[in-house]
Amino acid sequence: MAEHYSSFERGGRRWLLQRLTAVFLIGVLAFHFLLLHFANHAADITFAGTQARMSQVGYFATMWLFLVTATFHGVNGVYNALVNQGIEGTQKSAVKWVLVVAGLLLVAQGTRVALAMNGFL
Repeated sequence: MAEHYSSFERGGRRWLLQRLTAVFLIGVLAFHFLLLHFANHAADITFAGTQARMSQVGYFATMWLFLVTATFHGVNGVYNALVNQGIEGTQKSAVKWVLVVAGLLLVAQGTRVALAMNGFL
C-alpha cells in the first residue's frame, strides 16, 4: 500500500491557517451573495454604487481582508498541493518564492484598486 503524505500536518500551523481562512472566506462569500445577489439584483449594481460601498470603512476593510485571506488561502493551497505531489529541494524553494512574489503582487494590485475605488488614489 502506498504511503499517504500530506504537507498539512493535522493540528499544524499551516493546517490551522488553511481551515481558518476557509471559514472566513465562506462567511465573506455569504455576505457578498446576500448583499449583491439578493438585497441588490445584478442589474442594480453600478460602478457608482460600488464606489459608494467601498467608501464605507467597514465594507472596505471586509473586502481588503477578503483579498488578503483569499490570496493566502489560494497560494498556501497551491504550494501544499505541489509539495504533496513530491516537489523537493530547489524546485520546492523556487515554487515557494514564485508563489510568495505572485501573492504579494496580487495583494498590492488589489489594494491599489480598492484604494482607487474609494477615492484614496
